[in-house]
Amino acid sequence: MTWLEDSALADALRGLGVWSYGLINLVHIMGLSCLFGAIVILDLRLMQFSSHIAIKTVARITVPIAKFGALLAIPSGFSMLTINTTQYYENPFFYLKLPLLGLALANFLFISRTGAWRREINDLVKRQGDSFVLASAGFASLLLWTGVLTCGRMIGYW
Repeated sequence: MTWLEDSALADALRGLGVWSYGLINLVHIMGLSCLFGAIVILDLRLMQFSSHIAIKTVARITVPIAKFGALLAIPSGFSMLTINTTQYYENPFFYLKLPLLGLALANFLFISRTGAWRREINDLVKRQGDSFVLASAGFASLLLWTGVLTCGRMIGYW
């Protein structure tokens, strides 16, 4: 972690000025807002809320927003880590956030590759159990991403 904090990237980010960390944090929050907001909407739909709206329709709107949010949140989060790496060293929330983030991303990869998801997105004939698979994945996603956000927020208070 000391190596990362002493890296050229960290020096460059700190060299941007006194407002650099705050601006990077703002980009991170904006990314998380897009990411989590889109995920909540899609996950609730997967869990059968507003079942009159097709999952395909919800996904067409929310998935690109979530991806955009991730494109903001991940590099800005790494940048914040780089600037203050040694402050994270003894923070238990940091060590909880990383595996939760990995599990949340793995859940997304899992669900997007299931037959139940492909059948929903491509308007194919549904199979028995598809709703349960999608609802379970949506519930797991909501729990995992809530955990990621909670740990991320608590990092600042440790």
